[in-house]
Amino acid sequence: MKTWDAIIIGAGIIGLVLALELKKQGLRVLMVEKGEPGREASWAAGGMLVDFPGETRPKLQELATASARMYPEFVHELQDESGLKIDLRANGTLVLININVGTGYNTQPYSLPRPLAELEPALQIQNYAKPRFTPLFVPERCVDPRDLTAAAIAAARHREIDFSSGDGVLAVAVADGRACGVRTNKTQFAAGIVVNCAGAWAGQIGPHSFPTRPVKGQMLCVTLPEKEVVRHVVRTVGWKSDVYLIPRSDGRMLIGATAEEAGFDKQTVPQTIQNLRRSALNLVPKLADARILEAWAGLRPGTPDGLPILGATATPGYFVATGHFRDGILLAPVTAKAMGQVISGRGPDWELAAFSAGRFS
Repeated sequence: MKTWDAIIIGAGIIGLVLALELKKQGLRVLMVEKGEPGREASWAAGGMLVDFPGETRPKLQELATASARMYPEFVHELQDESGLKIDLRANGTLVLININVGTGYNTQPYSLPRPLAELEPALQIQNYAKPRFTPLFVPERCVDPRDLTAAAIAAARHREIDFSSGDGVLAVAVADGRACGVRTNKTQFAAGIVVNCAGAWAGQIGPHSFPTRPVKGQMLCVTLPEKEVVRHVVRTVGWKSDVYLIPRSDGRMLIGATAEEAGFDKQTVPQTIQNLRRSALNLVPKLADARILEAWAGLRPGTPDGLPILGATATPGYFVATGHFRDGILLAPVTAKAMGQVISGRGPDWELAAFSAGRFS
């Protein structure tokens, strides 16, 4: 019977990048995925690499900033190993903050380099809402998550990481008080290290019940007759109906996204999609010429305090990396690096106490 050194439950971007990290350490790695690798929250994400104090929880800021800085080299490595192109854009983000919601941070570092009308001539803010707003420029990047996950899967296969798809993990197997593998709906796999990266489904896997839950997000993708109608990512914060616009280099634009407590329902609602489109149209009237290519819903892994769950569990050999909510794409590189250090027995470069699974005990 074949064995592995480490089994990763869940082949989303967090699990995939951690698998690559463990493989670099010389471990034999198996990924066990209930569906198709990379097709859950990672596939459905927008790909904004949000590193902005106004929208990032304070306890998460250090990890967010560290991971954002890793991104260019991270993408370069994945492209090199996979032979696939990843759309990583560095045009920055325009954040339009309703001043009535208040700000608890210094906005001065984020002042616009040029007037808003010069940065984005197609924006018509007066059409969007009545409150006064502060426009900020944040030097963020954005990435196409589907490019990213496809490259991570190809890189994992190139590095001879094994996959078992269509296997729903029921529980982590334990012998003599230590993790020794996983039990699925089809079979069992053996390994001395198990990492739960199952996203919104992580809490359903024994022996520990993590308080993760699915948070539904609906969004749509459109294409316009002309490219670069909007060059920057645009986000509204604190408006009546917040929306974000994410341009892609091939002329597509993503419009998102809702945050709904709807269980594991991934159905799109036509009225919701139309409301998102209308909000985007109010910001950018030229989107009236846009054609809808696709609409979808994804399930983000939420936690009670909005922070991820990272580190060792109470069972030796069993680790967890889940609950990244909106930030899974952003936090993938730093999560892999930190968890690789924890699993190998080294102290991580970042303080992870706030993300311990034990905080919910």
